[in-house]
Parts: sequence; C-alpha cells; structure tokens
Amino acid sequence: MPPDELPKLTLRERKKREARRALAQAALRLTLERGLENVRVEDIATEVGVSPRTFNNYFSSKEQAVCAVVVDRHEGMREALLARPAGEPLWESVKQAVLEQYSREGEPDRAYVARIRELMGQLMLRGEFLNAHAAVERVLAETIAKRVGGVDHLLCRLMASSVESAVRVAFVNWFTSEGEPLLPTLERLLDELAAGMPTLTGGTEGKPDPNTTTTPLGEPLC
Repeated sequence: MPPDELPKLTLRERKKREARRALAQAALRLTLERGLENVRVEDIATEVGVSPRTFNNYFSSKEQAVCAVVVDRHEGMREALLARPAGEPLWESVKQAVLEQYSREGEPDRAYVARIRELMGQLMLRGEFLNAHAAVERVLAETIAKRVGGVDHLLCRLMASSVESAVRVAFVNWFTSEGEPLLPTLERLLDELAAGMPTLTGGTEGKPDPNTTTTPLGEPLC
C-alpha cells in the first residue's frame, strides 16, 4: 500500500493511543521500581494523572498494562510495513519495517533488558506476557495480509510467526553475547528466512561464518 493511501489517525485516536502508551509505560516503570505486588491500579492512574476508571478503559489489569509495552512498540512496525513502496518484495518490506522499529531507540541497555527479563519471568506476569506476544504476531499477520491483498491467511500467520521468532532469537543472542550488536544479527536472520535458510540447508556445506557468535541451543528463548 503506497504511503499516500495510509489511513490517517484522527485526533481522538491519537490521544487514545498516547494515553494507553503513557499508562503502559507508567505501569512498567512503577513495577520495576517497587515490584508488581506493591503497585496498584490507582498508583498507575495517579502517575499519569487520570482516574482508575480511565485506566480500566484501556486495560483489564495492572499485569496487562505492564506487558502492553510489548504490543505498543510494534505499532510503528505496522505503520512502517504499510508505508513501504508498493512494488517492493514482501520479505524486503517486512525486513526493513522490523529493522526500522528496532533501530529507532538505538542499541538496548543490557542492564535494563536484564531487569525486564527477570520481571517477565514472574508467574503473575508470564501469562500476560505470552498473550502480548500472541497479539503482536496476530497484528503482524493481519498487516502482511493487508500488504499483499488478503492472500492465504495461514501463510501470513506463518510468516509473522517466523519473523517474531527471528526477533526473539536475535535478542537472546545479543543478550547472552559480549559486544555483538543486535541489528546486524537480526538482519542476518531475516535474510536467511527470506532465502529459505540456505546456510543451514545447503550451499555452504554446513560451515558457519567464523565471525558469527551464536547462542547455545540450551539457552531458553523467552
């Protein structure tokens, strides 16, 4: 879909998106500072300057609000994908949209990511965290389908799942390696997916790039 055909958000829609994002960011910030058990919905609402009732218009629980940053971060990916040139190959469009999203804020801070990983591993948040990732995958699949004109939705879901897996693998590899930047690894994985993973399935005789650091297979991909 060419950029000039992208639907424009109304002022009301922009304000709702901004309010939702502010509540999600406040929920995550307070939870990191105090611990989830010490944060109430009222605390989150007060932090943003709204009522608990307004909070409940956006989220059903504080756990959902904490994990919403996973979903909200991908709004930009959806818009970037729809704005790619109409004649561009689909995999290239998806790759560029993903890389654009993850390059906006620069290289992540390892200490901050470590705190997020520890937080998301808590039982009270685990279910909502998985729901958030499922929502991201669903939105990406719907966007891919819209991009290509509504072809086989099963294949769109498969592509979205593959992209999300590549993001997760790249992130875990970055987190567990020393000095290896995130974006080049992510771009390499997306290129491999687009080409049918030739490095693994043939053409290179199974010889990995000696300059490539990889995560041990036993590392949990969460």
